Amino acid sequence: MGNPKGFLEIKRKEAGYRPVRDRIGDFGEVEQTLNLEDRIDQASRCMDCGIPFCHWACPTSSKIPEWQDAIYRENWEEAAKILQSTNSFPEFTGRVCPAPCEKSCVLSLHNSPVTIRENEASIIEKAFDYGYIKARPVTKRTGKKVAVIGSGPAGLSVADLLNQAGHSVTVFERDDAIGGLLRYGIPDFKLDKHVIDRRLELFVEEGIEFKTNQDVGVNVSFSDLEKEYDAICLAIGAMKPRDLQIEGRDLKGIHFAMDFLKQQNKVVRGDEFSKQERISAKGKNVVVIGGGDTGSDCVGTSVRQKAKSVLQIELMPKPPEAREPHNPWPYWPNTLRTSSSHLEGCKRRWSLSSKQFKGENGQVNQLEIVEIEWTRDSQGQFQMKEIPGTEETIDADLVLLAMGFVHPIHEGLVTELGLDLDTRGNIKTDTKGQTSNSKIFCCGDAATGASLVVRALDGGRKTAYSIHKYLKK
Repeated sequence: MGNPKGFLEIKRKEAGYRPVRDRIGDFGEVEQTLNLEDRIDQASRCMDCGIPFCHWACPTSSKIPEWQDAIYRENWEEAAKILQSTNSFPEFTGRVCPAPCEKSCVLSLHNSPVTIRENEASIIEKAFDYGYIKARPVTKRTGKKVAVIGSGPAGLSVADLLNQAGHSVTVFERDDAIGGLLRYGIPDFKLDKHVIDRRLELFVEEGIEFKTNQDVGVNVSFSDLEKEYDAICLAIGAMKPRDLQIEGRDLKGIHFAMDFLKQQNKVVRGDEFSKQERISAKGKNVVVIGGGDTGSDCVGTSVRQKAKSVLQIELMPKPPEAREPHNPWPYWPNTLRTSSSHLEGCKRRWSLSSKQFKGENGQVNQLEIVEIEWTRDSQGQFQMKEIPGTEETIDADLVLLAMGFVHPIHEGLVTELGLDLDTRGNIKTDTKGQTSNSKIFCCGDAATGASLVVRALDGGRKTAYSIHKYLKK
């Protein structure tokens, strides 16, 4: 523990965001960074608690008190080693993780947790700056070959650990660039893509082979892969979006959130699209349906595209501002979350059900909504009921469906393999990540359903250990 009285003497200090008027004019990362003195002060607030609930809450079981102490002592190399012992990509989680660790920090009892996520990001950036993060070429190979299908956080974690164990790893990605959700699902203003490319350069130097535009089950035969590789890992994500099948759904101007976000990420990269292909919010009344992180990303992107107005609506009730008695610390707080995008010019409404899309000449221009009331039935299950007389019609020139994802895409590979699925349509695995085909493993959102980047990353690491044991046999 750096300073036994740090948490008493020093207040929590966040780096904050770039000014709104500046950041909405570009797609650069919105977060700022603290100076070195402030960063060390923030690390000194960690109390090294007898029971580190932050460590308990982190999906990767990060050794937070240990690396906070290393920051305090300005030993960035030691901090990086400790951090990376449980987390393959702190540069990703340090930017996009919602930080369940902070919600479980003992200082959260006073709404002033240690700045864990920001400190994590600072460690890995210092490590890169000082040259502590270098390629680790593998000198001895086992002769075993592994195919990883999907290059999101789960797939990259699997590839990294298995490659370091000496196995020859090939990553197959159906898109034109590596990164999966990190590349195309998260806007550049939250995760600049050079952060991904920097890590990929190390992986290539370490011997991992990457193949893009390889849609296994479509333009790549899975049976051929099964013959060539000793083990296969599916890390294909849960990319089947939840749809809204109401009247008018076939009108133009209604898009899934991922189609919108992916295209903008490509535009930032330098790709060009025709006027007919381009999904643009410029000058339009935008309605984002869905109140989660993906919806928030659509808000921020729409603002940067110069939308006329942005409204985000949610089916569920508005969360409370503070924890309620049935949701105590140190569990995740089911409270209202306000992102940087929400602060840039957006209205939010809750307990609204979408009834009908309306339009002219095949183009959407309005959405009919109604207020709903949530109650519990005799079994305690939530039931929703429309409130008569609350119907209204709102302007909607562009509608973005951000209602989450239901399960992996079944068409193609999953259907071809005939693997067992769970009741939610995810690929069923045992505790080792093994599917109903003993040679095929699965990890990340494809097995758990849509979740956090940090959970996918951790799932990939655990599955890599299981695959390694399988190959040793």
